[in-house]
Amino acid sequence: MTNDTLRLERISSDNFDAAVAVRVRPDQEHAVSPVMKSLAEAYVHPRTAWPRLILDGDRPVGFLMAFFDIAWVGTSADLRSGLWRLNIAADEQGKGYGRFAVESVAAEIRRRGGTGLYVTWHPGPTGPEPFYLGLGFSPTGETSGGQTVGVLNLT
Repeated sequence: MTNDTLRLERISSDNFDAAVAVRVRPDQEHAVSPVMKSLAEAYVHPRTAWPRLILDGDRPVGFLMAFFDIAWVGTSADLRSGLWRLNIAADEQGKGYGRFAVESVAAEIRRRGGTGLYVTWHPGPTGPEPFYLGLGFSPTGETSGGQTVGVLNLT
């Protein structure tokens, strides 16, 4: 993997099958929804969801879905943007693709004028907390659906 071979691609009829074929490790399936559910949610929330296939060259290695400017906890006073889903293929984990995904979402949030990248994660030994903390996310003290809410300051 080199950064010049990594890219995000909009989900289309040409790469749909590759996107839905992305599977995390079996011990992680409880912590992240499959790509198919994410794409259904993107269809229902087209103004909010930003689904992308993560490619290394022409090889699919993961999937992400970001969200932009949603009213958090039912109030429009606190609009947030962040990472809704991150699915790195089981045999591609630990190679920097997750970091690339987070950095790509951070760049898009900055481009849109945002200053924070929010994410939620399931706590526990097989959860992604060490990954997110290692990238500089800080828990906000909030929870959402039993998940920890974290934020990465983009300023």
